[in-house]
Amino acid sequence: MFKNHPKGLYALALANTGERFGYYTMLAIFVLFLQAKFGLTSTTTSTIFGGFLALVYFMPLVGGIIADKWLGYGKTVTMGIIVMFAGYLFLSIPTARDSFSMGIMFAALFFIALGTGLFKGNLQVMVGNLYDDPRYSSQRDSAFSIFYMAINLGALYAPTAATKVTNYFLGKVGLTYNAKIPALAHQYLDGSIEPQGLSELTSLAAAQTGTADLTAFSNLYIDRLSEAYNYGFAVACFSLVVSMLIYLVFRKTFKHADYNSKQLAASKATDTNAVKEPELSPQQTKERIIALILVFSVVIFFWMSFHQNGLTMTWFARDYTANIAEGLTRIGFDVLNLTFIIIAVYALFNIFQTTVAKSKAIAGGIFIAAMAALVVNYMNMSDAVEVTPQIFQQFNPFFVVVLTPVSLAIFGSLSKKGKEPSAPRKIGIGMIIAALGFAILSFGSLGLATPDSLQATGGVSSELVSPNWLISTYLVLTFAELLLSPMGISFVSKVAPPKYKGLMMGGWFAATAIGNYLVAIIGYLWGGMELWMVWGILVALCLISALFMFSILKKLERVTKDC
Repeated sequence: MFKNHPKGLYALALANTGERFGYYTMLAIFVLFLQAKFGLTSTTTSTIFGGFLALVYFMPLVGGIIADKWLGYGKTVTMGIIVMFAGYLFLSIPTARDSFSMGIMFAALFFIALGTGLFKGNLQVMVGNLYDDPRYSSQRDSAFSIFYMAINLGALYAPTAATKVTNYFLGKVGLTYNAKIPALAHQYLDGSIEPQGLSELTSLAAAQTGTADLTAFSNLYIDRLSEAYNYGFAVACFSLVVSMLIYLVFRKTFKHADYNSKQLAASKATDTNAVKEPELSPQQTKERIIALILVFSVVIFFWMSFHQNGLTMTWFARDYTANIAEGLTRIGFDVLNLTFIIIAVYALFNIFQTTVAKSKAIAGGIFIAAMAALVVNYMNMSDAVEVTPQIFQQFNPFFVVVLTPVSLAIFGSLSKKGKEPSAPRKIGIGMIIAALGFAILSFGSLGLATPDSLQATGGVSSELVSPNWLISTYLVLTFAELLLSPMGISFVSKVAPPKYKGLMMGGWFAATAIGNYLVAIIGYLWGGMELWMVWGILVALCLISALFMFSILKKLERVTKDC
């Protein structure tokens, strides 16, 4: 899996790991922060969340143009890290609950989005440039799978980091997290609370601080919880410093891949060993761009569905999912357990893949040690583990990391037999699997009350479902993601006309941006509509997208063969 790759891949992947760790730490608690601090409705929260995600994934189009035409990829990436740092720094400063504070927040979000645009797509273009070298060209799909796995290593630990930091600062003032309190506190302060909610808030206030002064308690809880979330956002600042260090220290391993079309043309005049950029006719260029646009149109609906993890799926975790995990389910709610499982899986793969006896023995020892550590840690867990809404977001990156070697092994075996599906075909299959994931959640939501009917008591249902419904959905969506996202990035890297690499990678992110903006539409439906119907809409959209993908498959595969 990790053999026959240039060292620059690992340097770029680890730099991205640090950046993604910060981003997903912020994203894990962002929606909760918006509603806890400002008391925003689901509609307003959806608009802000969808708009921010759209901007994050639209800006790589701008970043790609800047890198293609002026700065080059390396300098643009460096600038991106600096701009992102400023954004996270602004977001981590505790402020009052007023319009000025919201203005600071929007400014911070803009800086984060702009910095991400300068950083993300251009870093991936450099990864693709590494594989323009004929020595590595056959490893391109595998490389982007490894790169994608590194992204998810950062995302795996992000929800735990966000939870630990926010719980620590909340605990310092003698408070604990309760999903009902923020909504009830805002209702009390704005005078919209109903008798049933007032009784609930009185009981919760007495349990938290022993006070009967609901005004003081409501203000205290909102302010301290919001402040704790601010400190959670600050984690991103530290992770970006690590990313910058990795990027600068190991730059020599990928410096030769830091070229755009203009720089490559200039180097050819003086360096006979420079990478040769293929010459394309206007017709070939047009065909490739059309093929990419067609793929972009499909992935819009995948990201519209997938990125519900930070919005409606987080609300489902907060309001409809049991906040206590018992039995074997507990194993997934300790990130140490997940780490031991990852180590064991990779050791097991090494046992079967290596041909050196000593390496097999070492891998076997690591496997046994990881499994023993897993058992010991699991046995020492409490019988009932408290679950916070954001922690569910660790399951998707965990499954990505665990399943990536499985995916590479399967497709590697099929490739040797000449039966590996093309990247476009994998994308179509991925859309079908995504539909299955939301079908699971739709089934698990049957009979649950609508969100609107729960507002009087703080928005949390009295009928809570097993965490396994969400975990199962994340598992199936991860299968879809592995077929779609790294393969899509690899497809763009391979098919994009050389003169428009940055622009086309930006186009991939622009399509993702549109999908992310459409995430808000599902949030708008979060209210009076039955939950199973909300998820059912996503099932239908994924199936329609798959049908369209298979209808244009021959055209896409023809273009791919010419690359």
